[in-house]
Amino acid sequence: QVQLAESGGGPVQAGGSLRLSCVASGDSHNIEAIDCMGWVRQAPGKKREGVATVDISGSKFYYNSMKGRVTVSKDRAKNTLSLQMNSLTPEDTATYYCVADSRWCRDIGPDDFGYWGQGTQVTVSL
Repeated sequence: QVQLAESGGGPVQAGGSLRLSCVASGDSHNIEAIDCMGWVRQAPGKKREGVATVDISGSKFYYNSMKGRVTVSKDRAKNTLSLQMNSLTPEDTATYYCVADSRWCRDIGPDDFGYWGQGTQVTVSL
């Protein structure tokens, strides 16, 4: 099994920035098998939506939800994933989940990842 642990969420004012981090731990074989990691968010009363993914080659994909305002980065040696979020608005208020899967990123929808963290809350106020 693989455990994902997020950190870095919290309250922030509109226009501000936050950096989320995720650490993968657990069975080393399963961690080595991960091909795709990313971030998915869910706002109250709304369906989940993808934010960004990065695959084993380092190729990144940004969903339209926050495109242009976020940067995803991965440190494979440390099994960590980060998400730098800028120019936040109240519409970005959501629980942000670190996700991972052994399949290719392009084959996975935002609801379909095999591993999920507990989520970290981001609250953006005016």
